[in-house]
This record gives sequence, structure tokens and C-alpha cells, in this order.
Amino acid sequence: MGVPAPRALPDELAVALSRVAPRLGSIGREVIWYPDVSSTSDVAASLAEAGTGEGLLVIADMQTAGRGRLGRTWASPPGAGIYASIVFRPSPGTARLLTLAAGVAIAEGIAAATGLEPELKWPNDVHCQGRKLAGILAERGADHVVLGFGVNVLRAMYPPEVRARATSLELELGRSVDRALVLAECLAALAARYGDLNEGRDGAVMAAWRMRAASMLGRRVEWDVAGASQRGLAERVDDDGALLVRTESGLVRVISGEVRWIL
Repeated sequence: MGVPAPRALPDELAVALSRVAPRLGSIGREVIWYPDVSSTSDVAASLAEAGTGEGLLVIADMQTAGRGRLGRTWASPPGAGIYASIVFRPSPGTARLLTLAAGVAIAEGIAAATGLEPELKWPNDVHCQGRKLAGILAERGADHVVLGFGVNVLRAMYPPEVRARATSLELELGRSVDRALVLAECLAALAARYGDLNEGRDGAVMAAWRMRAASMLGRRVEWDVAGASQRGLAERVDDDGALLVRTESGLVRVISGEVRWIL
């Protein structure tokens, strides 16, 4: 089956995006919305490869095949979250820190919309009290990056394997949340942090990232190299976005893969 035809943007989303339009830069120059789609990132990637300009925004009310890092499924119940993907065409220098900048931006957007102050966990998870609130997946093409993000907004019945480690804005706040406002503020924050990278303010992005990740550093972590597990203390994140871990044999620079945080 092919991708279904997009529908008109719901009024509440259209109004929220119009209010932040002056802060969005290139983001949202074209907006495509689906009641349901397999994956917003798949749609965005296909259009990026066909030559669409930077800033294309694809949003869905639900995804049937949403995904996170390392091929994991991203649970996308209908109406329960934000499921969005954006096409960027960054320079190599900007692309280097785009994922970390996006983590900062999503946390800042949530804070601006709700007052909740999420934390970050390397490389791109947005958490609240250790439970995952939002996730980010950046996928590179030949001349573009598709940045997908999901935010758990409403209380929802997540799959059993997700339920124990996930949370939502409504669960954390104990009240209803304006999903359209959260989306709009997240996009505005993304535009601002993307602007920081484009204008050479990498230091500001990394300082904001380290501030929100402070509680995660100093903790024990585990990761796999060539099929063998390694352990150490997460010490800091360097200016290139790598996680530096103190092990018995010295400081190790982790640049990719899964890091498991040991409670």
C-alpha cells in the first residue's frame, strides 16, 4: 500500500503554528498532516530525496510504524502524542550537533508550553524522573537530515514493554495539556537552536545540553563493543557530542550505539 493522501491541517494546529510563525525560520514552510501514516520520517525522507526544500514538516495523529533509535518501535497511539518529522539541509558542521541541539530544543519547548522541566540523557532522550517523555531520531540522506521526534502528551495504553519506562506530560503534570501548543513551542525552540548551530553558537547549545543532563552524569553506564560489555562512570559530553566515560583503563569516548544507564 502507498502513502495515504494528506488531509487539511486541523484548526487547532493551524492556529498554534500561525502564532509562532515569526519564530519558525524555515520550519513549516510546507506542512503535511495525516490522520494516520506508517511513519512521518518515511514520508519526509521520500520528499527530501525528491528535492523538497528545507523546513518541510510532516505531522500525524498516529503512526502505524513509528520508530526510534536502533530500530526500536516508537509507540504512537492515536491522538496521544506528537509525531512529527522535519527536513533539514544543514552544513556538515551544523549536522554534527543537530541531534543534541534537537534534544535541548524539545526539552525547552515542553518547558515553555507546560512549565515542566525535562532532563536529557545521552544522546537524545528527553526524560522526567528517569522515565522517557520524548525521543528524537535523526536520519541522514545524501544531502539532507530528516529529524523525527515524538512526545508523549496524553495518558495512553502503551505496549507492556514500553509502559514501565515511559511517561507523558499529562501523567507528570496531573492535568490536561494543549498538544498543539506543545508542538508549536517545540518547533520554535528547534528553529532557535538550529539557528545557533548555523551561526556558530555551538557552545551555547552544549551548555544548555549539559545543564539538562547534569543528573545523568556521574552515573554508571554500560555499553557493548564487539559483543563485549564495558562499564564505567559517565563523566561528561565533549564539544563534539561524544560521551566520555571513565573506566578502569582510562577515559573512553563513546560516539554511537546504545548506552544503558545503571540505576
